[in-house]
Amino acid sequence: MRTDPRSRFQNATRPPAMQKTFQVGSKSFLLDQAKAEAAFSAKKVINGRETMTFNLLPLKYQWAYDLYRKMKANHWEPEDIPMGKDIEQWRDEKTVADVERWIIRMGIGYFSAAEGIVGDNIQHVVRELVTAPELKLVLGRHAHEENIHADSLLYMIASLGINPHECEAMFEDIPTIVRKNEFVTRTSHSLRRDLDLTKPENKRLLAKNCFVFGQCMEGTQFYGLFGMVLSLYRQNKFPGIGQMFRYTLRDESNHIEVFRNLFMDLVDENREIWTPEFKEELRQTMLEAITLEKEFIRDCLPVNAVGLRLEDFLTYIDYIADRRLEGCGLALLNPGVKNPLPWLAEMMDIKKEQNFFEGRVTEYQKSSALAGTNDADL
Repeated sequence: MRTDPRSRFQNATRPPAMQKTFQVGSKSFLLDQAKAEAAFSAKKVINGRETMTFNLLPLKYQWAYDLYRKMKANHWEPEDIPMGKDIEQWRDEKTVADVERWIIRMGIGYFSAAEGIVGDNIQHVVRELVTAPELKLVLGRHAHEENIHADSLLYMIASLGINPHECEAMFEDIPTIVRKNEFVTRTSHSLRRDLDLTKPENKRLLAKNCFVFGQCMEGTQFYGLFGMVLSLYRQNKFPGIGQMFRYTLRDESNHIEVFRNLFMDLVDENREIWTPEFKEELRQTMLEAITLEKEFIRDCLPVNAVGLRLEDFLTYIDYIADRRLEGCGLALLNPGVKNPLPWLAEMMDIKKEQNFFEGRVTEYQKSSALAGTNDADL
């Protein structure tokens, strides 16, 4: 059985022991092990060793490379998903209720702005500030997937014939969307300047950015609409849009882990920022995210519909927010809250796809990375 040559590096925590001298013909090459080990030790999330080359080896942040490969294996393209049934249902006033159409409009409208905000923060803030190459590698993949998500929304808009100016109007005119976007962009804007990242207050700014974008926004504020759209999908409504949201949800679970690990390693390497005051600031930030999301959910679901109960989605936000806090070592806001939408974890299982036009089941090799997904991953 052929072995992937990269596998020998997967468990590296230190550079392999190396001989100091290599004799090749008449030439001798001296390799200084002490310098190599010093270079490895100098790899850090921030304020690490700067090099002119994108030198991944030896890997220090193994999780980043593992997630990069998992994300790459999950690659998908919007155009691969048929939209014929969605178009038919969108045009049929008897098949789909007004509130269900409104959910789709809100989903497309909000995510059209949100995916761009996330991608911009990755490329122009976080990726610029981290120094370890493997962290830049996985963040580059993360940004690429945000582009795919944005492309999928354009595909939905074009397929359904929605006026794109309506989406722009949502960014400007629906107060709950405006407030959610302002909540995250103010965190991003605070880092768009030359920062001395040796100062604890600036390290905290970056750590908070990772927490807000990974745990509050992608990890919590995205999930209300995910649940609503996928609830419609369970009822065989808007199957193409639902499928794209399933793929997006799978991607988001990896994005949450990228930023969670980045946050945890940043804190671990800079313990002076991990004060009781900072921990409480993060909990209060999550509480603000929850409050904004619940207001937004009420706008998305102004009346209950078949399979859609407002109270379930409000409770789910409390549940998922506590999972994010727990993953970052922070005290819960709502201890004991139960998951009212356990079926949402099943939406992550994309091993078999139903082709709604031909009625055949197609196996997707790239779905293998979903094995073992459970509620905790959501």
